[in-house]
Amino acid sequence: MAIAVGALALLASALVTISGASATADPPAESASADSSLQGVPKGLPGGGKKVFGRDRFLFAYYGFAHPSTTFVLGETNPDRAFAKMRRQGRKLLRDGENLLPVYELVVTVADAEPGTDGDYAHDTLHSKVQEYVDAAERNGALLLLDLQPGRASFLEAAKRWEWALVHPWVGLALDTEWRMSSTQVPGRDIGDVTAKELNRVAAWASDLVKAQRLPEKLVVLHQHRPGNVKGISKVRDHDGVAWVQHVDAAGSPASKIATYRNVARPRQFVTGFMVFLESDAPVMKPRAIRGIDDAIRFVSHQ
Repeated sequence: MAIAVGALALLASALVTISGASATADPPAESASADSSLQGVPKGLPGGGKKVFGRDRFLFAYYGFAHPSTTFVLGETNPDRAFAKMRRQGRKLLRDGENLLPVYELVVTVADAEPGTDGDYAHDTLHSKVQEYVDAAERNGALLLLDLQPGRASFLEAAKRWEWALVHPWVGLALDTEWRMSSTQVPGRDIGDVTAKELNRVAAWASDLVKAQRLPEKLVVLHQHRPGNVKGISKVRDHDGVAWVQHVDAAGSPASKIATYRNVARPRQFVTGFMVFLESDAPVMKPRAIRGIDDAIRFVSHQ
């Protein structure tokens, strides 16, 4: 089922008509250094504090692309209207005493079925489009997750291209492991995977960024729909300033989704997340049923 969902992502990505070579060719001002672009920017998280899951926060996200889409919930409307909908729907998941933190999860490095000019089977969304969500997240008091589908590039290579956005306190990373291809794999045909070693390199880099910029915790989400997506997951380490979430993604019936969660999730190692596929889950699980799966679930996404 995950590969079918992934094929939809490729279909959506085809609507973005930029290649990997041209996607970052925005005006220089959008790639300004951290020192010049963050003057006067608050260093806390939306809602205050330095810890992502501090202050009894529960996260709720819309997942999608920067261009208009009827397939992905993020993209159906503009960022401000999406925020209002997220806030209404997210509140239904809260338990007494919890505080909602809405999240835009925007796919910014998009896997492609063709190699492109640089041969990595992925392209980056225009900086100007991503900047709209950077601004919307700041304006609305939300987090923004930059979702990476790196193709044949490494996650660290892809992440470094987005440092200009990640220096903002409210911007984090999501690593879409099924789209991390080997040198012989092709997105849409093959299901990718990643090693714990590569994930630790990303986390170490994010930790260094947090320290250098004196930022609050940086949210880093690990998307996974089967155990094989991450090789040696027990070796993924904690890093100062990084808040890991293992986000379990499976489409289908409630029973199959819960079975996948039980097979994949490592609640003793990570805070966990749970994906709801609005178009392909049958039926769509109710908030109370989702919260009843596991107390470790502190992040729910709609796609």
